[in-house]
Amino acid sequence: MKVSVGVSNRHVHLNQEDLEVLFGKDYQLNNISNLNQPGQFKTDLVVTIKTEKSEIKNVRVLGPVREYTQVEISKTDAYKLGLNPPIRNSGDLEDSSKITILGPNGSLTKQCCIIANRHIHILPSQVKLYDLDNVGKVNVLIPGEKGGIITNVYLKVASQSFFELHLDTDDANAHLLKSGDIVEIIKEEK
Repeated sequence: MKVSVGVSNRHVHLNQEDLEVLFGKDYQLNNISNLNQPGQFKTDLVVTIKTEKSEIKNVRVLGPVREYTQVEISKTDAYKLGLNPPIRNSGDLEDSSKITILGPNGSLTKQCCIIANRHIHILPSQVKLYDLDNVGKVNVLIPGEKGGIITNVYLKVASQSFFELHLDTDDANAHLLKSGDIVEIIKEEK
């Protein structure tokens, strides 16, 4: 079964309290363009993420506001920042790395930095259609000159999903993939 690729660059998700610390009281996120995942969008806001070793400027804030603040980076970013964040599903911040987020109105330092798991957004009906019931993760076959097989790709099942493989920039660059490319799912286990 074929699935399109979505390459995810470093970004930040904010809860309302942290949004207000960084951008001001009662600040609301502005949707400048929708992402493929329903209800998710790119905002006009950027922040700087910083550690004692280094910083990365112009990191995009994505919306909508969440219940938690999370910074998602690649391993390459982690080297630059001198961090070793865990690989986690979104929202699982256990043992995440501490990082400082700088906005125009303030800053905050918290344990909220992860490298996101490779995952496929999929509808419950597609799970049934593709016979992926009780399958937690799959492999993905990538064609092309730098093709290969990516393992440990988790299925992220939700009632509102756009069928898409999410990879960070390191995984995508290693296989010369870009957003919109098509790859093939291989069932790993049942």
